[in-house]
Amino acid sequence: MGPTWNTYPGLFAALATGNPVLLKPHGQVILPAAITVRVIREVLAEHGFDPNLVSLCVPADREAARALFIHPEVRSIDYTGGNTFGHWLIEHCRQAQVYAELAGVNTIVIESTDAYRAMLRNLAFTLSLYSGQMCTTSQAIVVPAGGIDTDEGHRTFEQVGEDLAAAIDAFLSKPEVAHAVLGAIQSDDTLARIEQASAGAMGRVVLASRPLDNPDHPKARVRTPVLVACDAEDAAHYSQEQFGPISFMVRAKDADAAIALAEDIVRRHGALTAAIYSTREDIIEAMTQASWRAQVALSINLTGGVFVNQSAAFSDFHGTGGNPAANASYADSAFVANRFRVVQRRRHA
Repeated sequence: MGPTWNTYPGLFAALATGNPVLLKPHGQVILPAAITVRVIREVLAEHGFDPNLVSLCVPADREAARALFIHPEVRSIDYTGGNTFGHWLIEHCRQAQVYAELAGVNTIVIESTDAYRAMLRNLAFTLSLYSGQMCTTSQAIVVPAGGIDTDEGHRTFEQVGEDLAAAIDAFLSKPEVAHAVLGAIQSDDTLARIEQASAGAMGRVVLASRPLDNPDHPKARVRTPVLVACDAEDAAHYSQEQFGPISFMVRAKDADAAIALAEDIVRRHGALTAAIYSTREDIIEAMTQASWRAQVALSINLTGGVFVNQSAAFSDFHGTGGNPAANASYADSAFVANRFRVVQRRRHA
């Protein structure tokens, strides 16, 4: 389970259905989970409940953890993380209902816009937030090869990439904004991916990542986003999750091909979010139909203070359970009610 908000939906769904909870955090994020458990146990005790309804579990090693997961008294598991271990849980923990949010490739299609600068500012925030280290961050930005029509005139594919890069730079130009939005790079693997992308290993570099020094946290590894351009045919990199602040400008043949590519990405690799920018209702309708077929949440023409990657439990339906990125939707009625079981009893009257 995630250390903060990813923990809460499953935790409260379990408590609401009368089930005790063991929080087993990743070894690198024990502290946030421990703080959560401590507060919940205090609240439970204050209201006369057994505080052991919620406990923290830190197994001694991987084998001890796996023994816990397959224990017959563990009847539901909520997991957020990588595909490999998520699929292991689904395959091996047959005694439990596994609610798994896995990796995916979130897509945006840009066909046209009547608010070009506002769109760019919105995307700049989206690609920068938490340094792209969110399961909802957009990765593949698909644009027709012929460019897009905007309220500032026609923009070629290359110009859209350059303008988006400039918008990201402008957004992060103030250190107080950059440090408040970006955060730090958590993993060595993520840092290595950023360096590879910035070096051109994943396509033509439109915007290279750069390090920032945070005076309040001098040891923090802060990196700005990297933006790479490629053709739709060059799917090796953009069609798999590149966790971190790495995004791709993907050149599609035309608008129809862009929508078809977005749908194919979601169907094959999963996604928690998708978005469309268009001034044409027929294009919006086509993307809507694609999102229904691929079963992914769709955001349309976001240009203000709402962002595609802010798709959170308790305010949005986070995930659908209908594509490979997740097998459940956080906080819908099925996510909670499915933790109940009905046991029948009959006798002669």
